[in-house]
Amino acid sequence: VYNEAESLPELAQQIRAALDGAGYSFEVWLIDDGSTDGSWEEIEALHEVDARFAGVRFRKNNGKSAALAVGFERAAGRYVCTLDADLQDNPAELPTMLKRLEGGADLVSGWKQKRHAPITKTIPSRFFNGVTRLVSGIKLHDFNCGLKAYRAEVVKAVRVYGELHRYIPLLAKWEGYTRIEEQVVAHRKRKYGRTKFGLERFVRGFLDLMTVAFLTRFMRRPMHFFGGLGTLAFVGGFLISLYLTLQ
Repeated sequence: VYNEAESLPELAQQIRAALDGAGYSFEVWLIDDGSTDGSWEEIEALHEVDARFAGVRFRKNNGKSAALAVGFERAAGRYVCTLDADLQDNPAELPTMLKRLEGGADLVSGWKQKRHAPITKTIPSRFFNGVTRLVSGIKLHDFNCGLKAYRAEVVKAVRVYGELHRYIPLLAKWEGYTRIEEQVVAHRKRKYGRTKFGLERFVRGFLDLMTVAFLTRFMRRPMHFFGGLGTLAFVGGFLISLYLTLQ
């Protein structure tokens, strides 16, 4: 939750309708990531009405990975679901995702096949997802979708920091949780406020992708990684020298 005071009452109502209606017992952790708009007061009000809704408040904006790490630590259920607080993720999708976990999936990742977002977000997102598929070998279309469902042991096994929330499926695979499934989900238009993410998140995301690729592929053979970089540098330098010589 980051400056989503207007969205929170509707979000709570929709979560209740989805999970109570499907017969699930549940708790909700609302992680206030340094909001300045009264989101925390809304979280306190929700808790007074329904104790299943609880909150953790950050003194400053720490980012989505930090919020997820705290939520994963606090979560006590058999299954753990995540969604953004801006109402663009539909809680009505959760029961279907939970059924797939009950069927044996380790992780179910949402795919916003039809996105309500400007081209400045959709084009970089497609490129990002394509590169991540290539590096990870995981055939997901939308790694960064906030709407996901996990077996509890998955979220307890992964360590999330920096911008690594984008790569939780890869981190889960690294820990041996290989039954990773995808579910097409609705992407609703933003109803209140404005987006909190800029293009700089993709830069940070790619830097973290390099980190994850190194950790998952080269942890036991780091010289393969550094040797590869050295070889590329040598070949690049040789080609530049050759070009300058022929001029």
